Amino acid sequence: MKDPRRSRSRWRTAGRRASSVVVVAILFAGAPAARAAGFDGASLTLAWVLPFAGLLASIALFPLLASATWHHHFGKIAFAWAAAFAIPFALTFGANETARQLVHAALLEYLPFVLLLFALYTVSGGIGVFGNLHGSPATNLSILAIGAVLANLMGTTGAAMVLVRPLIRANDDRRHNVHVLVFFIFVVANAGGSLTPLGDPPLFLGFLNGVSFFWTTRAMLGPTLTLCGALLAIFYVLDRHLYAKAGEERPARADATPDSRLRIEGKVNVVLLFAVVGAVLASGFWRPGVSFVILDMRLALQDIARDALLIAIALVSLWLTPQRVHEANGFNWAPMREVAKLFAAIFVTIIPAIAILKAGDAGAGASLTRLVTTPGGDPVNPMYFWLTGVLSAFLDNAPTYLVFFNLAGADAKYLMAHRETLEAISGGAVFMGALSYIGNAPNFMVRSIAEDRGIRMPSFFGYLLWSVPVLVPLFVVLTFLYFR
Repeated sequence: MKDPRRSRSRWRTAGRRASSVVVVAILFAGAPAARAAGFDGASLTLAWVLPFAGLLASIALFPLLASATWHHHFGKIAFAWAAAFAIPFALTFGANETARQLVHAALLEYLPFVLLLFALYTVSGGIGVFGNLHGSPATNLSILAIGAVLANLMGTTGAAMVLVRPLIRANDDRRHNVHVLVFFIFVVANAGGSLTPLGDPPLFLGFLNGVSFFWTTRAMLGPTLTLCGALLAIFYVLDRHLYAKAGEERPARADATPDSRLRIEGKVNVVLLFAVVGAVLASGFWRPGVSFVILDMRLALQDIARDALLIAIALVSLWLTPQRVHEANGFNWAPMREVAKLFAAIFVTIIPAIAILKAGDAGAGASLTRLVTTPGGDPVNPMYFWLTGVLSAFLDNAPTYLVFFNLAGADAKYLMAHRETLEAISGGAVFMGALSYIGNAPNFMVRSIAEDRGIRMPSFFGYLLWSVPVLVPLFVVLTFLYFR
């Protein structure tokens, strides 16, 4: 029989840990765009981007050159780079302007972003898939394909968190299993979530800005099927080759998780997962016209309600999930803390980069913005695809989507009618988020969980040695087929 005192203690402990994630999100939150009246991105030079470049270099090099230092102090290092931007910014534009930028984005941009990830991570971590499958090429292919479908229903984060642990268990006795997680990031954590606004944050931002829900499904169906089909085919050929080469029919070592019949526990979290989806979807459809002004920022009622519901759903999940499910999943807050801290610093240091892009021809990045428009004013769709994509891979795909959405005119009805440009922006933001670990939040989460389970995942640059040769040729093909 379940001990109520033990349950309440677990709930309080988990709640305190969960609260720390939210506090970190608020304290370290930054802005992907500059909107306050006193701040003009056209006045910035490229030197303002150096803290962001330094943060990326730290994420790339520290785990490779000083892994112990990074593991224990990555939060401090990230904070130092955020301060390297925020302090000079305050000295140049004033403390009030700096506070306005940070608080504005904490309430309207970063906090909703982290709360959605927090809710999906918590709820999906309470779904226990017990038993084990043998990690054969056919089994792995099936898990990746199922994940691509689920990503459109529960988001790339939710699908990745539900399936990554069963996938790791299925392959824990294989000599070669790193490639399985890499392709899992390609397909489930990125490309698979491109058919609905629920699939990936950039598409949800488009939905909130007037892009119809099912336009995304119609417009992105061809590119998504082409890319996912190609990735699954490449994966199967590679996995089958490595499986046969290593003689995986005879396991490399004793299987810590022998094959057994699958069963699901924590089923209440399946309902809660769809409650998360419903809360997010409702915030786009339900617009009562009520808002509150806090520090000259207007907060819409539907957004406040969504965020409150996400917190409530996560806490209900922590209360109702049996402890054995969390233990079996190896559930802990380490991956969420890593994502929250690093992305908070990224969102802080990204302020000048996005502001420069938003300044268009008047800013230091004018040479980039001119690439997406012909002298006659027509959009250059291949450049929209590649610029949105490459910047998404390193600047985070959600704010980058917004930048190019605005560069294209920000008129959702016009862009939906002339679908090629918006299709290119959407494809670039979602697909190319797979090019680096920081392109999409689930990428980091998958890597953290895999490493926590003893898998030696590629470093930042090592991952690029996988992603660039596999993905870039496919993106070239997509350019000629869909984004001309």
